[in-house]
Amino acid sequence: MADKKELVLVLDFGGQYKELIASNIRGQKVYTEIHPGHISAQKVKEMAPIGIVFTGGPKSVYREGSPLADPAIFQLGIPILGICYGMQMMCFSLGGKVRPAAKGGEYGKTKTALMQNCPLFIGMNETITSLMSHLDEVVEVPAGFHIAAKTKGCKIAAVCDENRKFYGVQFHPEVKHTEQGDKLLHNFLYEICHAKGDYDIGEYIEEASMFLREKVGDNQVLLALSGGVDSSVCAALIERALPGKLTAVFVDHGLMRKKEGDEIEGIFSQRNMKFIRVNAGERFLGLLAGVTDPEQKRKIIGGEFIRVFEEEALKLGAIPFLAQGTIYPDVIESGGSAAATIKSHHNVGGLPENIGFDGVVEPLRGLFKDEVRALGRQLGLPDFLVNRQPFPGPGLAVRILGEITEEKLEVLRNADAIVREEVDKLKNRPDQYFAVLPGIRTVGVVGDERAYDYVIGVRAVTTTDFMTAEYASIPHRILGKISARISNEVAGAGRVVYDISGKPPATVEWE
Repeated sequence: MADKKELVLVLDFGGQYKELIASNIRGQKVYTEIHPGHISAQKVKEMAPIGIVFTGGPKSVYREGSPLADPAIFQLGIPILGICYGMQMMCFSLGGKVRPAAKGGEYGKTKTALMQNCPLFIGMNETITSLMSHLDEVVEVPAGFHIAAKTKGCKIAAVCDENRKFYGVQFHPEVKHTEQGDKLLHNFLYEICHAKGDYDIGEYIEEASMFLREKVGDNQVLLALSGGVDSSVCAALIERALPGKLTAVFVDHGLMRKKEGDEIEGIFSQRNMKFIRVNAGERFLGLLAGVTDPEQKRKIIGGEFIRVFEEEALKLGAIPFLAQGTIYPDVIESGGSAAATIKSHHNVGGLPENIGFDGVVEPLRGLFKDEVRALGRQLGLPDFLVNRQPFPGPGLAVRILGEITEEKLEVLRNADAIVREEVDKLKNRPDQYFAVLPGIRTVGVVGDERAYDYVIGVRAVTTTDFMTAEYASIPHRILGKISARISNEVAGAGRVVYDISGKPPATVEWE
């Protein structure tokens, strides 16, 4: 796609927000790709980007072995925006000085004063709240640069070299916690890089269809269908590109939400594709018996999913291709770049080495969640399916902390159904909400007798990208009703707590 459109390169130095940068850029109608920070200047020159963004990262640029950009990149005449570590690395590489920040650095929302003579801040307020997260800071700018922003604890919070079109910000404009961050990135793209804005997700359907037809040819495809947004859009895309060649296999691993397996079957058995439901609950629960580590759970579930798909493919005549609804954040969180592994996704980090298929096709692998939803709408999927809440592939296995048992699953299914039923009544619903069973019991009183039942955690978040999130301020009357219903209607549940953690430092899921 990049060869048809103007391109902005996001060069990755290990930052966890790299996908947010790229998603924001694509959302502003400019195509972008993420590449390793050590890419050569020659390769960059061949790709001919209109701009480059250096991401953040966990290292200290002045320490030996820390990642650096190819110095020749600064000689290409391409506008550059450095974010957090990216700004420090650019300044360090060009002769500036970077040291450990005073008082241990800055973290969280910070009042930031912007210098209006920097084109990066055109049309922005003089003072904004920005998200800071840094241990080091620039203490001396390179020749040709001037200071463009400051905070109470950081004298150099942004830098600007207008002649070479090099810019840097110590804060993170890509996250929603930073006010007018979208405007800052828009200024870089359109005021500094002079982008035309020629990227349209609508063109992706035909391009992905051509890719599928070239790779699969006349062969059949077996889709690992979970019923979530990603695999559903993947199904619709393959169905359109390869009519009559798709078999969707839904593996009910016994870890679904209440009545969910029947709902999925009702939706997809009516579409123009072969649909097979495999009830494998006993099989999965047997393998998970006694397992408490969340990463081990994911890998067991991922591996067994593949074994089931292999068996179904053989029954159908050795289907050579396996399709998955893998999207880019799955790859990132599973350690698919310079970022640390946060958690392995069952369809990425959990795949066994030998999968028994000739090839795996993942037509959504380069897309972000908002792009997947937009694609689903263009493919004619109903809104209730496209806007469905994310649900992890391992299902309730990662919403039950510790060992999984039938008893715990029954308690969690019923509690989760109540949470979703009550929150669904809100006019402005959170973006994701569910129940968690932490695996601890608490003393209570039932009918004048001592009870010792499970704690239920309620999690609800608001987010635009699922890479950062804030806990949802659900009205207390709703939380009170949820608590009362769970305590009265769910056998084995004795106490309800509400999770008020954001992401970061927490993740949306508990495991």
